Amino acid sequence: MQYSFPRYLLAKQAIDDRALNRHVLDALRANLPHTPVRVIEVGAGMGNMLARLLTWDMLTCAEYVHVDSMAENIEFALDWLPKWAGQAGLCAETVGEMRLRLYNARQDVIISLVQADVQEYIKTMPEPGDLLIAHAFLDLLPMPQSMPGLLSLTNDLAWLTINFDGGTTLEPVINAELDAKIERLYHGTMDNRSTGGDSRAGRHLFEHLRGVGADVLAAGASDWVVYPRDGRYPPEEAYFLHFILHFFEEALSGHPELDSGQLAGWLAERRAQVDGGELIYIAHQLDFLARRNPVPPAGF
Repeated sequence: MQYSFPRYLLAKQAIDDRALNRHVLDALRANLPHTPVRVIEVGAGMGNMLARLLTWDMLTCAEYVHVDSMAENIEFALDWLPKWAGQAGLCAETVGEMRLRLYNARQDVIISLVQADVQEYIKTMPEPGDLLIAHAFLDLLPMPQSMPGLLSLTNDLAWLTINFDGGTTLEPVINAELDAKIERLYHGTMDNRSTGGDSRAGRHLFEHLRGVGADVLAAGASDWVVYPRDGRYPPEEAYFLHFILHFFEEALSGHPELDSGQLAGWLAERRAQVDGGELIYIAHQLDFLARRNPVPPAGF
């Protein structure tokens, strides 16, 4: 199987739609400032979140800064967003280098696509936004040291979604002892990335946000739940499951605590479960809406 990260992002769009916590989403809708609004999304991928917010009528007049470190994602977004807009009943036009405009009679959004590592973007950012979005991204960063810079990207709100929180379930069970060991080792690879990361990022965000003086306005679970219906998966969800197993393979191949033959056999059985419409996958995650408190003036 050929593994394409942009295709994975597309494949999980409907899964994310189901997972996003509606209580937190309602809080975002209630607290968004009056338009026009400036949004900065980091780790923005190929534009799924922008498409989602337009579909859900969350944005009417906005400047949207789309930041991602992967050239492949930026190139895909430049091509995919206008195509998506046409299917969604919006007009699309190029309004400058790496800039798009999506609009119709009631929505008008200017998108600036920026290829940059988030830390580098923080250093060069021209101005903060009214809303920071980080979707399925914060569990990849070193914490808590990344939080002050991230929160500097917004003057007001931060919507932090799909933050992994230490729970992976794959059913049916193959071998209870081996399943538990593979889950433990897989989570351990998240905690030991050289670039940072945390397999319990969701629960730790309460403390990290409090540590920078931000108020949590809403929080709730945003679990991925993927399961077959009548022995089949919805379109693209089988690909998503194969990509998740690919993550396991990449993370655990050559792991000193895991026999390579055991891993290969386990992956083969799990892939057969996907192909047979049998695998159930659940990942526990948390969403947050936070408000950045203004920095008091010197001597306050």
